Amino acid sequence: MNINYRPIDRWPGEQTRDRKASPFQASFPATLDLLDRELDYLGAKDVVFQVALREEDFKRDGDPRANARASHPGVILAFNSKYGPLKYATDTFSDYQANIRAIALGLEALRKVDRYGITKRGEQYTGWKALPSGSEVGAAMTVDEAALHLATWGSANLNTPIDPEELIGSAMLVAGAYRMAAKRMHPDAGGSTDEFQRLQEAKRV
Repeated sequence: MNINYRPIDRWPGEQTRDRKASPFQASFPATLDLLDRELDYLGAKDVVFQVALREEDFKRDGDPRANARASHPGVILAFNSKYGPLKYATDTFSDYQANIRAIALGLEALRKVDRYGITKRGEQYTGWKALPSGSEVGAAMTVDEAALHLATWGSANLNTPIDPEELIGSAMLVAGAYRMAAKRMHPDAGGSTDEFQRLQEAKRV
């Protein structure tokens, strides 16, 4: 997959104040393989990764220079897909590679919603057409978005998130995922107030 790297022109929403250390164990090449697979599934074209670098931090071929240092670890992934233009942004983690993996795992979890025919036309992607920052509380969540959020952060192992469709209609599984996610995201445990509010909204939905 050909990815173009560009500077971030404008961060969507407020930046995360209390970023977390990476919880992932996978190597960065494995992350890029996962991302490439998910983008291929979506028929992605015109893929652009925005990172917090200056224009002069990029080589002529568009790749970041080896000695370039980003001003913050946030990343924005934008591309055209068979479901229309999609955009994902997160700066939850203090390592930009972990933020890239978070997006890749999120794409994988969204794809799993199709596994049992819960959606027919990629409805789970519609809420991400103009995605705010991963920590920003924005418009009301759909059921699919809420299930994805709980599945991603409420899994015992963040490298292997539970299937979002397993949560839909199961109060017991939702409660378990919420408890696990709350341990990670509560402000007293190092999370931010915005993140915890978004978790509350996902549980409510």
